[in-house]
Amino acid sequence: MTSALFALALLAALAAPIVLRLVRRPGLVTGRDGRLSTSITLALAWTVILVWLLLATLGYGLTAGGGTDWFQGPDGPLSCLTTVYLPLLGGPYTALIAAKAVVGLRVENGSMAKPGPKGTGRRPLHDLIANDGGRTDLVDLQYVALSAVTMLYVVAFFVTDVGGGLPKLPAEMWALTGAPAGAYLLNKMAVRANPVITRVSVTEGLLTVEGGGFGDDPRIEVDGTVLATAVTPAGALAAALPVPAPPAFTVVVTTRGLRSDPSPYAPAA
Repeated sequence: MTSALFALALLAALAAPIVLRLVRRPGLVTGRDGRLSTSITLALAWTVILVWLLLATLGYGLTAGGGTDWFQGPDGPLSCLTTVYLPLLGGPYTALIAAKAVVGLRVENGSMAKPGPKGTGRRPLHDLIANDGGRTDLVDLQYVALSAVTMLYVVAFFVTDVGGGLPKLPAEMWALTGAPAGAYLLNKMAVRANPVITRVSVTEGLLTVEGGGFGDDPRIEVDGTVLATAVTPAGALAAALPVPAPPAFTVVVTTRGLRSDPSPYAPAA
């Protein structure tokens, strides 16, 4: 029991400063569009868990374990580090590095839109399982869900037997992070470059739509009606609303035959 409490206290001591730092300044785990990055967040979470496992095992070995001799032998507490835990960490980091490269190349050649930050300090956790338009993405959802279950599995088994060292998980356990990480990366490569709406505003009958991926000939649709659209110097779209203007409506941007996710607009109360 004492070992388990020590391990949990150590996990809290490691995780709490990181969480507080990310709440105040989440730039470490956000992408170029200011949204929470799924690949960065999961890679960071696995790093924290692996560091915690090693420190807790080291602490137990030097105290209750009897010293350095406890770490020796083919069945020692770290025997499965290279066969299970490094692959568990490798999947998320491979996805992180490769996704950054893929997204960067696609943004450069215009096959993907990554609008700039929205200028808000809020970073909802829904970003982890959502696409750029804010809709839940099934591939991101399975990557986050399976990774979270695997993390809970590792933490729970370690806490129940700290003296046993790193939990002897099946060698195939890495597939629970590696396979979803591969699907996540393929999704980044295959996703279509739909335009993305980040903000809709109305000023004296003029509708302004901000976002990215609008292309060369974008069109604004308001409740299914196409409006004469102009591109502002800042890269936003502008269109005059019909008279009388509806108090609330839904905006869609189309370009090159691709449609953005609908963005509802309602005047502030």
